[in-house]
Amino acid sequence: MNRPPHFNLLARVLHWSMAAAILAMLFIGAAMVVSLRYREALLDLHRPLGLAILLLAIVRLVNRLRHPPPPLPPDLPRLQAWAAKASHWLLYALMFAMPIVGWAMLSAGAYPVELFAGVNLPPILPHSPVMYGFLRPLHGVLAYMLFFTILAHLGAALFHAWVRRDGVFSQMARGK
Repeated sequence: MNRPPHFNLLARVLHWSMAAAILAMLFIGAAMVVSLRYREALLDLHRPLGLAILLLAIVRLVNRLRHPPPPLPPDLPRLQAWAAKASHWLLYALMFAMPIVGWAMLSAGAYPVELFAGVNLPPILPHSPVMYGFLRPLHGVLAYMLFFTILAHLGAALFHAWVRRDGVFSQMARGK
């Protein structure tokens, strides 16, 4: 398989825009938990941003399946190559799981999933206090997993950029 030396433009645009959206979402989510004064306004941002991330994750996954990523350096230790691939698929899984679990949680709690004034998503689960009680902490655990996976991803990217200097960072940082 002949792979290009860089990610395609759509992959790079989605990567950086979703990175900003996901980081914003994590901080909005954390602020919602501790703020009484701004909770409603933050919720009004959190829900549509979560759906946007889910939709962009779908586009991103389709793009990745149609355009395989550039190869890793041949001298990269096998464990690091495995960790890179596993962490990327974990990021994808979390980009799907977080908004779906959030939507399911709100559905189980019988809360409307309002995107903006007058536009609601249909519930994906029936009202169930038991499911809500399960999904609410799961959503928080997944948020921590996503945050720590992003930190590991960022650490690996900086390791490739500053220590190995092997071109892996530039594959996503710039085009041809």
